[in-house]
Amino acid sequence: MRHCFYNESVGFFYNNSRKELSAHWRPKDVLVVALGLAVSAVVLLTNLLVIAAVATNRRFHYPIYYLLAHLAAADLFAGVAYMFLMFHTGPRTAQLSLRTWFVRQSLLDTSLTASVVNLLAIAVERHRTVLTMQLHSEMSAQRVAGLILSIWAAALLLGLIPSYGWHCLCSLESCSRMAPLYSRSYLTFWAVSNLAVFLVMVLVYGHIFVYRLIKGYHGAPPRHRDTVMALVKTVTIILGAFVVCWTPGQVLLLLDGLGCQSCDVLAVEKYVLLLAEVNSLINALVYSCRDSEMRSTFRRLLCLPCAGSAQYSVPHRGMAPHNGHFTVDSSI
Repeated sequence: MRHCFYNESVGFFYNNSRKELSAHWRPKDVLVVALGLAVSAVVLLTNLLVIAAVATNRRFHYPIYYLLAHLAAADLFAGVAYMFLMFHTGPRTAQLSLRTWFVRQSLLDTSLTASVVNLLAIAVERHRTVLTMQLHSEMSAQRVAGLILSIWAAALLLGLIPSYGWHCLCSLESCSRMAPLYSRSYLTFWAVSNLAVFLVMVLVYGHIFVYRLIKGYHGAPPRHRDTVMALVKTVTIILGAFVVCWTPGQVLLLLDGLGCQSCDVLAVEKYVLLLAEVNSLINALVYSCRDSEMRSTFRRLLCLPCAGSAQYSVPHRGMAPHNGHFTVDSSI
């Protein structure tokens, strides 16, 4: 029967994995925490603004915008998770109980999984609408809500697995270096799963653009065609930013999970994690830069003088009916 170390401290596992655990605040610790808290605060504010914009502007009441708002919610959750990490890192790590340490890591894992699965759902939705030459999916509000609940169920499942058994508390030789209480096999599984989903999403968007180049939108109104492709470009930019920001961290986890002894994964661990958190800010910036309607809604929510209330009472010039509803004709 294997001996388990449930009563040991966090420091015990860090020593086992030879991961440094500082007893005092060093300049680099202060810098990382200061940057992390600043980024987290901006992430929370910007993504709350995106969610509020989709909720209050009826022109965004379509499945794709609900999914984009849900992506903002996942980014918001990532901001909360990263802020929680910043308050429980550095010298404070040694003071954590095993349960609190697992909570800290599970929050990060859950937020990433929610973002990944949500991006996959957006990719599938855009693939379906582009190939059928639709601007918006015909999914009902109930199906969108069910999809969102399924996304969070999957995220919570994968985020909580290590806390409920897939750890190394009973097998010290399998502990990872980056996450000293996690089993290397879990890191390998998680990293490979995420990288595989990244690849699938890239292939889906690649097929969309190849289809567009080869077949085009013969017979479709130019405005409809341009709006569809502009929306595809926007979500592709979001996907591209996500892959660029998260892939380094996933590769690092994979190398750690595979037990690469020559790889100094700890040297860049905090920086790739900060890069991943920056992605949650990039998404909100993409919305505001690509969508004039979203920018107008932001100004209205922020009560800026340049946003007149009259523009929300009647449809904009350039708004065209689609299946009995007005659709957004903007740069997105």
